[in-house]
Amino acid sequence: MAPLLLRLFLSILIIALAIPSAGQERAIVRGTIMSDGKVVPSASITVNQNNLVADSNGHYIFRELPAGIYIIQVSGVGYRPAIKRMHLKAGETATMNFNLDANSSGLAEVIVTAVSRATELRRNPVPVAVVSRKEMNTRATGNIIDAITRGLPGVSTVTTGPNISKPFIRGLGYNRVLTMYDGIRQEGQQWGDEHGIEIDAYGIERAEVVKGPASLTYGSDATAGVINMIPALPEGAEGKLKGEILTDYQSNNAMAATSLGLSYKRNDWKYALRATGKIARDYRNKADGLVYNTGYREYHLSGKVRTDKKWGYAQVAATLYNNIQEIPDGSRDSSSRRFTKQILESDLDDIKNRPIVSNNELRSYSITPLHQHIQHYRLYTHNKLKAGAGDFQLTAGFQQSIRREYNHPSMPRQAGLYVVLNTLNYGLKYNLPDIKNYELTVGINGMFQNNKSRDATDFPIPDYDLSDIGSYLFVKRTVGKFDLSGGVRYDNRNLRWNNFYVQNNPVTGFDRQVAPTDTAGASLQFPAFNRNYSGVTGSFGVAYNITERVVLKANIARGYRSPSITEVGSNGLDPGARIVYQGNRNFEPEFSLQQDIGMIAYLSDVNISVELFNNNIDHYIYQAKLYDDNGEPVVIVPGNATYKYQQARARLYGGEVSIQLHPRSMEWLTFNNSVAYVTGINKNDQLLKIYGDKAKYLPFIPPLHFNSSVKATSNTIYGIFSKAYATVEADAFGKQDRFYGADDTETFTEGYMLLNIGCGATIVSRQGREQFQVFFQVTNVLNRVYQSNQSRLKYFEYFAATPDGRSGIYNMGRNIGVKVIVPFSSK
Repeated sequence: MAPLLLRLFLSILIIALAIPSAGQERAIVRGTIMSDGKVVPSASITVNQNNLVADSNGHYIFRELPAGIYIIQVSGVGYRPAIKRMHLKAGETATMNFNLDANSSGLAEVIVTAVSRATELRRNPVPVAVVSRKEMNTRATGNIIDAITRGLPGVSTVTTGPNISKPFIRGLGYNRVLTMYDGIRQEGQQWGDEHGIEIDAYGIERAEVVKGPASLTYGSDATAGVINMIPALPEGAEGKLKGEILTDYQSNNAMAATSLGLSYKRNDWKYALRATGKIARDYRNKADGLVYNTGYREYHLSGKVRTDKKWGYAQVAATLYNNIQEIPDGSRDSSSRRFTKQILESDLDDIKNRPIVSNNELRSYSITPLHQHIQHYRLYTHNKLKAGAGDFQLTAGFQQSIRREYNHPSMPRQAGLYVVLNTLNYGLKYNLPDIKNYELTVGINGMFQNNKSRDATDFPIPDYDLSDIGSYLFVKRTVGKFDLSGGVRYDNRNLRWNNFYVQNNPVTGFDRQVAPTDTAGASLQFPAFNRNYSGVTGSFGVAYNITERVVLKANIARGYRSPSITEVGSNGLDPGARIVYQGNRNFEPEFSLQQDIGMIAYLSDVNISVELFNNNIDHYIYQAKLYDDNGEPVVIVPGNATYKYQQARARLYGGEVSIQLHPRSMEWLTFNNSVAYVTGINKNDQLLKIYGDKAKYLPFIPPLHFNSSVKATSNTIYGIFSKAYATVEADAFGKQDRFYGADDTETFTEGYMLLNIGCGATIVSRQGREQFQVFFQVTNVLNRVYQSNQSRLKYFEYFAATPDGRSGIYNMGRNIGVKVIVPFSSK
């Protein structure tokens, strides 16, 4: 299958490159495509049967046309199409400019994720949500994933404190949700629980969230969906330096951040640079007080250069990320419930009799000796080359993730875990010219990975190499009011490693990796492994445009995911997660079959969205606590739980409903309401016979979620205040009694409701010139004590009974956030 698709791809390349240039004729027509005084780049222009795309400045030109009468049609994603008629004379050079009207319907939102080319939301059958920077700015959150997902129906997070969030889409997460930065898949040991996404929260212009399998365009790891975080492209006046200074403060953990963004445009060149620093101490809640070892320091640097030419564009960008993150373990004094700290190595440590953490330590910004240090570096390029009415797009990127976890009190500079992951991403696709209203795209993409352990003492995974390649065909066609799209893909992934030996180091007393040629007295922790995983995936969907503002959608897609390195290869302690992982070398790839149906209506006074899904998964992989034959927890490393991966069939189903009221008689008012529900059913017959209903459900399934908010926005200027707004939000989560209870892996979670408020405005001068923007938010206004069932800290408990009857660590209490953005530009 793979060679066949590859030969098809190469054949189309050869044919495309062999197409001769158009014949010589006599007339010329040229013009510019505008909308509301701004150029419209990449608009499609059709003159009779001749097609081309406007350049980045909105210009187009048809040469050598024969004399005669022509119909010129112009269309652009997000704009209403326009048609003009003109008579060309022999030898004439005519000008025909167009001013397009923007399509005001939300269905005209343009997306670029999980589609072959930029597509209007209305024409894509797969459920996609778009979150703008403006929306993210109004939310007081600790990281980019929380900023994107908060209040978004069907999307949730598994958290380990305020700065570590893993996205879940419709009950699936980790390696099933593909996170991307500017179209490049994010690779940074994402199987780990205890570190977040290595992306600057202040540098993202918009995020696109695909809710459903996207294996067709991205291959493995996109079975649940995709979150694509897209940074801004430089805008503004030609030849002027433009920038902003952002400051952010949050009261709960005294988080303070500053971010500087710069951009510059001249001729066809665009430049962007951003630097961010963030620091926080331990967060607090009314039940636990200050939660020890949840502070962090985070630094980002990113830069981009892009040039747009008549032949297409080229872009080179780089990002640098540096995070020092404390590692909580939840140990406490049994009577006072105050947090304690580890001062002895694990073989001497009594986790129930540690010294109490002082108030000064809890309130300090200083990072404790037991922490993790994560660095991520990325260099990538996007390129587009026009080929007649089609185009080639080439993407390539290199990433390096360095992850160290320090868990040795007697030797604080000795890393317990120290892994370096190098990834080379690549992708090439060819968008063919339209053939009888068919849009065809063929492409290949994949990656190469190499993971090495350095000077470490704990080895949860082996040193491995991974090679991944996939080829696909994507087809889209519009037939009347129907937009049809779909395709087929073949993937192949090879995962391999050599024998990995571990030996005690007599100098330090800890384990160390030894070479295969020096194994005397060593143990074989990871026997050699080499296996190929492959799969055929595809999708087909239809969007029926009942009217310009009402669309019905349906889609069916087959997803594919090869097992991750930790699922097949793990056999050791991950110090940050405080878990000993045990994988299974015999696992098969996961395959899912998901059906989606939905309706979107953008009406005069109300917007309505209804999305329903059903997802059946074969060979579903999940974690479960490991117990011995006597029903006692297996303890391999004292103070750390042991989890073994399981594989079974599973089913997830549910849906989301959103209703936004925006009465025309009160244009200043919007009333947003949403509800999301998902159930995950475990079909492991063997476990069901042993545990009954305790094993009925899948782990980490979010509860029933209601969200309602009222927002008032002023469209006039009051003194120095412009675009002022105020909002009140109720965020309610039902009780979660549909949990994976086998071996007490999960427990019942009470429901709760959080009240959040916010306001903001743009401050202007007397002349109406923008001075700065200010955002004020309060989350958990009532300082509610609660635990999310998707918080890992809920299970950080070492006592069966406690004086106050509480178990584990609770989520963040009241948090007051203030954010100020000051724009500036050179004269």
